[in-house]
Amino acid sequence: MSGATEQTQSETRAKAHNRWTVIGLCMLFNLINGQNALAMAFVASTVSAQWLLSGLQQGALLSASLIGMAGGSMFAAPLADRHGRRPLLVASLLLSASTMALSFWCDGPWSLGLLRGLTGLGVGAVLVGANVLTHEYASERRRSLAIALQSLAFALGAILGGLLAHVFSENAGWRYVFLAGGALTLAAGLAGAVWLRESSQFLSLKASPAHARHPRRGGNRAPLSSRQWRETLSLAAAFFLVMFCFYFVVSWTPTLLIQAGASEQHGIEGGMLLNLGGMLGALLMGLAANRYGTRPLLVGCLVLNAGLMSLMVPATHLLGVAIGLGFSIGLLLNGAIAGLYTLAPQSYGTGERASGVGLVVGVGRLGSILSPSIAGLLLDAQWSLQALFTFYAGSLLLAALVVGRHPPR
Repeated sequence: MSGATEQTQSETRAKAHNRWTVIGLCMLFNLINGQNALAMAFVASTVSAQWLLSGLQQGALLSASLIGMAGGSMFAAPLADRHGRRPLLVASLLLSASTMALSFWCDGPWSLGLLRGLTGLGVGAVLVGANVLTHEYASERRRSLAIALQSLAFALGAILGGLLAHVFSENAGWRYVFLAGGALTLAAGLAGAVWLRESSQFLSLKASPAHARHPRRGGNRAPLSSRQWRETLSLAAAFFLVMFCFYFVVSWTPTLLIQAGASEQHGIEGGMLLNLGGMLGALLMGLAANRYGTRPLLVGCLVLNAGLMSLMVPATHLLGVAIGLGFSIGLLLNGAIAGLYTLAPQSYGTGERASGVGLVVGVGRLGSILSPSIAGLLLDAQWSLQALFTFYAGSLLLAALVVGRHPPR
């Protein structure tokens, strides 16, 4: 009897080890994603000065990866429902690795923009694939935490990417930022090829008689079928509105602090604190979701954050208060994003999970693309900063209403 118990415990430990190995690999992929997604932002001023780019050209280079990420989420990620999560992740990492490395040899903004779009395609597919695989591998008890750790890894990758860019830009040149990123991505892709395991849920579905009869369907229904269109539309709208606000906050908080009288160094520090708050927010959401429920926490984060954003401009008269407020806003915003990433895979069955998550995340990425441009248009129309922050805070309230009225299953 004792021997049987020991064997059962050993099997349980082995399953847990395999589970966290896959989750850890997905964290590694998202860490690399954070660096790749923001590589252009780290070197944009240097590239612009070297090639004498206009503001429009520089903006196009910055937007190229975001457009690619939207395409990767919506059009590449659904392939995981047909061919598997593991092949999608490995192939997408290899795509990002090759296009990052090729950026070292580009000779102008057009070739660099094309390569940035292709890198974004791989990044967008990996974001969805890692989210889906983590959901399917994590135990129900630790699922929210495991998914939140993916958001934390992406933010950490962005910070580490900034440090990498600082080192290479000063000592070797901006091209080496892309070459180093390509090498790191290739290493991650090879690690995935060796150690990553396919989702048992997907393998079970693939072996089912229904899948054998209709292999192209991937599942029982499409993300926008009559039984799921409300969940899909509510999630897509929530992702769009939250990402629409997030990229405004990330882009404008350092500038607002500087305009309020802070030094440029304090403005940069405020932006870093916002990202650090975001990492903490994602972690707290993951720890608290199982206990209190993801949806109530998500709605609470959105409503509270809307209130804090309306106070941001008056708070700039006290620099310490403004920086603390920026930290809190980053915490709540990233907590909300982690909550959405937790809800999304729960809303779909195994056969359409990657397609559904890819669709709603891709729509959210469109919000991130439009956000800076709309902010610029409103500023050109003589909107005050207070009106601008209030407008974007309204998008969070609308997102809270959408999630509250049409909660995903």
